[in-house]
Amino acid sequence: MRCIQCGSLEDKVIDSRMSKDGTTTRRRRVCLQCSYRYTTYEQIERTELQVVKRDGTRQTVNREKLLRGLVKACEKRPVSMDRLDRAVEEILAELHKDHLSECPSNIIGVKVMDKLHDIDPVAYVRYVSVYRQFEDVGEFIREIQKLENRSHSNALQRPLFKD
Repeated sequence: MRCIQCGSLEDKVIDSRMSKDGTTTRRRRVCLQCSYRYTTYEQIERTELQVVKRDGTRQTVNREKLLRGLVKACEKRPVSMDRLDRAVEEILAELHKDHLSECPSNIIGVKVMDKLHDIDPVAYVRYVSVYRQFEDVGEFIREIQKLENRSHSNALQRPLFKD
């Protein structure tokens, strides 16, 4: 690993920890040249999955882009970054399991909506409104009513609206 402080290639791992879900290894390193300490993360490299966009173009699935979408939907909501990271990993694992080399973009959108529905109802509605390109308040109301009807099955989730 190249030291980000001095550029030296000589370092020493001083601590390694596995993530809770077992998909990432966090390594704490110290540069032997300048004694700067830094952290690296190691992940299994998967085959590159291609997203087939609505217009037919293809591009590589971008983990950071998925995470940014979830973060944006959960902005100012009580959702931890750790939970969003886990959601992205779960989505990517499902995509790799379901598809060999290509995946339509609408499949990814549906998986993101399902994860957000489980994580936070407000974030879910935010994401759905952008994903489905709502153009009037009636569409919001219908989606919230569907969400309210669907949410009654989860006894641990607090109600979205008071009766």
